[in-house]
Amino acid sequence: MNTTVSSFLMKHNFVNHIDVLALAQGILDDMRRGLKKQPSDQDMIRTFCNPPKDTAKNQSVIVIDAGGTNFRSCLVTFDAAGVPTISEMEKTKMPGVEKELSRKDFFEQIAVNLEHLKNKSDRIGFCFSYPMEIQTDGDGILLGFSKEVKAPEVIGSKVGECLKAALAEHGWNTIKRVTMCNDTTSALLAGAATAGDIHRYSSYIGYILGTGMNAAYLQPDTRHCEERSDVAIQIDEQIIVCESGKYKNINRSDFDIEFDKTTVKPGSFYMEKQCSGAYLGPVSTIILQNAAKEGLFSQKMNEELLKLEPLTLIEMDKFLHGPYNKDCALGKLACEVATEEDCDMLYQLLDAVVERSARCSAAILTACAIQTGAGKNAGHPICILCNGTTFYKTWMVNNRVHAYLD
Repeated sequence: MNTTVSSFLMKHNFVNHIDVLALAQGILDDMRRGLKKQPSDQDMIRTFCNPPKDTAKNQSVIVIDAGGTNFRSCLVTFDAAGVPTISEMEKTKMPGVEKELSRKDFFEQIAVNLEHLKNKSDRIGFCFSYPMEIQTDGDGILLGFSKEVKAPEVIGSKVGECLKAALAEHGWNTIKRVTMCNDTTSALLAGAATAGDIHRYSSYIGYILGTGMNAAYLQPDTRHCEERSDVAIQIDEQIIVCESGKYKNINRSDFDIEFDKTTVKPGSFYMEKQCSGAYLGPVSTIILQNAAKEGLFSQKMNEELLKLEPLTLIEMDKFLHGPYNKDCALGKLACEVATEEDCDMLYQLLDAVVERSARCSAAILTACAIQTGAGKNAGHPICILCNGTTFYKTWMVNNRVHAYLD
């Protein structure tokens, strides 16, 4: 790394070359405290759910995916052999992202989004990508929103119950069941469903790195384990949702602290704000503008960066994929204003942000893998299914996570 860039980042306590194993140990310790109902950052939500042994057959189900940015819905139909077919897919915006909504308006918007699926099934599978306390009947009580969704009245509500009421007002026939699950639970289950020979894998992990971030893993049965301080967790085998984005015992730079004050929930979701797509662009903007204030770049480049509009992840990622791409604001500056040294420092500063995200992701997956107690036989590895546009599309994140896990 350029010594000027390295010195600047060090001055502001920005650590991109995080010790993955040390961070993983801290995350793991916090997970175990949460499982034992001791004070912890991560929620460690029990789902009462395991990968199914049998596939559904000869039935249809309405499927909803409420993410950090998009709201997707479709009909999934299983044939006599249990092979699923997706139809009538639609994608709209997630309610509560553009403006604050009341509880009534939030579920009203969801009902409007589902109008194309009216009465096409009496069962709904709802992937709701926010912290929930899952109930034994499959419903979920919302614990809080992340990813800058603004609908505070929904917190504490039974999401499935509220959705059924909203659909009834729109003239739907009775919905027999709404099954709620987190996006990481869905990812884990998708991994189990598509893994082929199920006996090959010793356990499963689901990980999401998109607008937000989270992980889920298959907790082994510890009800009859030897009573030791590190494993005294009385719980049967089930999928556990960690809410990894809430982990707080991590290094925070001056830039992270400055950005956190501007968010909907300052003082929370420290890990998510250093890793996920909703935050990487804004944090990068703060880094670049602080660098400009301190005169890291040429005079003209410093002036232009101080006028820069807040970056999105898409904008910064375009630059990292092609620094002289005029389709993005930074690429245009690189072509028209920046010196060669400016471009080098610009690239290294943005690359440091995604490097940190990759290392944090690898640490979370490492902690989950250890907690499964599995993967010790090379012939029976752990199946990890990752999803999210930040993981798959952002410059080198996927490659780096693989490398650090290796």
